[in-house]
Amino acid sequence: MSVDQIDLSDIEFWARPYAERDAAFTTLRAERPIAFFTEPEIAALPPGPGYYALTRHADVVAASKNAQLFCSGKGTNIADLPPDFLDFFGSMINMDDPRHARLRRIVARGFTPKYLNSLTDYVQDSASSVIDAVIDKGECDFVTEIAALLPLRIIVDLMGIPRSQEQFIFERSNIILANGDPEYVSEDPNVVLIQLLTAGQELAALVTELAEERVRNPKDDLTTALVTADVDGEQLTPAELASFFILLVVAGNETTRNAISHGLLALTEHPDQKEKWMGDFEAIAPTAVEEIVRWATPVIHFRRTVTEDATRIGDHEFAAGDKVVLFYNSANRDEAVFDDPFRFDVSRQPNDHLGFGGPGPHFCLGAHLARREMTVMFRELFRRLPDIHSVGPPAQLRSNFINGIKHLRAEFTPGGAH
Repeated sequence: MSVDQIDLSDIEFWARPYAERDAAFTTLRAERPIAFFTEPEIAALPPGPGYYALTRHADVVAASKNAQLFCSGKGTNIADLPPDFLDFFGSMINMDDPRHARLRRIVARGFTPKYLNSLTDYVQDSASSVIDAVIDKGECDFVTEIAALLPLRIIVDLMGIPRSQEQFIFERSNIILANGDPEYVSEDPNVVLIQLLTAGQELAALVTELAEERVRNPKDDLTTALVTADVDGEQLTPAELASFFILLVVAGNETTRNAISHGLLALTEHPDQKEKWMGDFEAIAPTAVEEIVRWATPVIHFRRTVTEDATRIGDHEFAAGDKVVLFYNSANRDEAVFDDPFRFDVSRQPNDHLGFGGPGPHFCLGAHLARREMTVMFRELFRRLPDIHSVGPPAQLRSNFINGIKHLRAEFTPGGAH
């Protein structure tokens, strides 16, 4: 496509093969790195004023670092959503300081490195149990039977939610991030809005009921830690806990699940890199995990809103109220930063990817846990299903927000290593 043929607002663009999408962003970086796009009408929402797409690594970093000039409180989705929607579905990612800093301080009590390091054996056991369920089959849907189960199970168990609710939570998170994909939501935009609200309300009701029970009967789980956390005399309100839970199950499940799924696909397509990693797993794991996150970029973009006139990035001057959309997928293929960016290299160093968001106050709170889950999952796959590989093309999620794989068939020798 020529630069004038590229329309990032067209949902059909995001149904194109990965290579075609990457080629379009290569063109944008070279010819129109800060390109303006009009907004489509979404459900009952009127079209917005349009947005500027930041496609170069340096520009995405610049906007990420300066949260005062590029704020999140107006929304991190491209469309302008009602304020109640922003808090309910986005929690702290749709907040600016001081609200953002307060909420992050409180919930960070449940994500300290010391606490996450204590989960090593638990994550290991969870990964083993996921593989136990498929090891004798010889084939599976890698996404729904392996990649999605590990992060979801860990979140469910950490929160103290019964495992019987796993499928319920999985289905609701798919609806919230479906972005119009007909496998998960109606093709009627008005019905989609109802489905989205219903899914969010059902998740909120689940955690609210659990939180009320934990206030009466505390346990050793994350829900108890969050409802009893007292930081400078402040605690989470019930509404804050509900919206954070929605963020946790959606972001914590979907992003790690898609990184693992893209990881198997990349290792299948680059067997030399799989062989290299399997040859010295522990030594290569840190760089391999970072490369998978760069390669997958599970979250394609987040939006920011300019707060002051005459705000500049490079040669471009923005006005207050302008929307800028940070395309992390493009930044992670920027030739100015990454040597041979379209080469999958499990030993890549340096690797200044933005797969967990750019530097600044909104860097992913769960990055440490995501890295741990990915490392353990691939260690178990290589140990117990060493010949596992994807078969056929992935079923892509039709979304401009999540770089999702809905289904990916995998095959392996039945039995593996029990």
